[in-house]
Amino acid sequence: MIQQALQNLKITALNPMQQAAIAAAKKGDVILLSPTGSGKTLGFLLPLLDLLDNKINTVQVMILVPSRELALQIEQVFRNMGSGFKVNCFYGGHPLKIELNSLSQPPAVIVGTPGRIGHHMRRLTFDTSTVTTLILDEFDKSLEFGFKEDMAYIIKQLSNLKKRILTSATQMDSIPSFTGINRPAKLDYLSNAASTPDLKQKVVICEPADRLDALFALICKISDKPTLVFCNHREAVDRISDLLYDMGLPHDIFHGGMEQDDRERALLKFRNGSHHILITTDLASRGLDIPEIEHVVHYQLPHNQEAFIHRNGRTARMQATGTSYLLLSPGEKPAYIDEMPEEEILPQKTLIPSLSPWATVYIAAGKKDKINKVDIVGLLLKKGELAKEDLGLIEVLDHSSYAAVKRNLIERTVALVKNEKIKGRKIKIDISR
Repeated sequence: MIQQALQNLKITALNPMQQAAIAAAKKGDVILLSPTGSGKTLGFLLPLLDLLDNKINTVQVMILVPSRELALQIEQVFRNMGSGFKVNCFYGGHPLKIELNSLSQPPAVIVGTPGRIGHHMRRLTFDTSTVTTLILDEFDKSLEFGFKEDMAYIIKQLSNLKKRILTSATQMDSIPSFTGINRPAKLDYLSNAASTPDLKQKVVICEPADRLDALFALICKISDKPTLVFCNHREAVDRISDLLYDMGLPHDIFHGGMEQDDRERALLKFRNGSHHILITTDLASRGLDIPEIEHVVHYQLPHNQEAFIHRNGRTARMQATGTSYLLLSPGEKPAYIDEMPEEEILPQKTLIPSLSPWATVYIAAGKKDKINKVDIVGLLLKKGELAKEDLGLIEVLDHSSYAAVKRNLIERTVALVKNEKIKGRKIKIDISR
């Protein structure tokens, strides 16, 4: 079953950490410590295929995560494995009605944030007696986000647990007793050379008053490739966004003050290549599935080495390469930098990078409307007259879908499909702004 899942995921081989995690999960409880971007999600999802029982029609596995984005990512990976088992995602900001409807035919696997899953359990909306496997993903982050009480409450209600798997991207001094983890196999890959990213570090030296101008010049130089710009505060994200908007540089932003739909759309457009620049807080430094990021820029210095490592972990993932840029004042040197990296020289004259070759089509229907990727591919290739290579990443959400289409063809394509039906229904289709 694992081999079939790997074929469905188009993965030819597992890395040593994933192999060790699968082997350990067969024997008992597991604590898995491994860097961001090393593939922990498969390390705990693949063992589930041997644990799930298709004769049981209630919840068997619960996966607790610190953020909505991570919950959605895990749900999607599990779906893509093609196991035949149902999975649902529960998180704050998601309509409770949708979640209650999905529980009318309970999933085998529930993924969600402790706050929302705790809410369901207090309302007794699903049977917890058949939950035999608990996964605490990015457990240290869940503690940091203040989910300790919710997690303790949830675990206390799960009276028939047989297996617990806890993952973290940082070393933990001790594991709280409320987790109930018993004599676990501890897999520590945090210092494993094979998992260490091939990361080049550079610095940009500028006076504090010139920092925004220096960032703009750097972005113009490097952002023909996917670039994450990290700030410590939402206000800085918005300030940079205003500048880029004024200068006509397409980008997106991502922080905790945004509506969930806007956050999802920002990540989606960054993933599908419609935007090469994402300005964000540390919210995007952990657990998000944003592949192939070439550059990480620290506009404001992270508060400590741990935050620095997690931000840098967004690039150079899974044996890829990447570059991390620090903006420093003259004479400034953070304590977590052993020696000053090479200086990046900025161009005297800035040239706005050309637009990404991709743009995004918005379709006002999704999974809950019985729309799938095959429907969208059929519509855009047949009625939209696109060639296969002109259609990029497609993502289907609950009530909306998005497809990357070559920018030079998108207006024509949308005009061709605007009045077409999907599964006999007229659905709004437009260019996503």
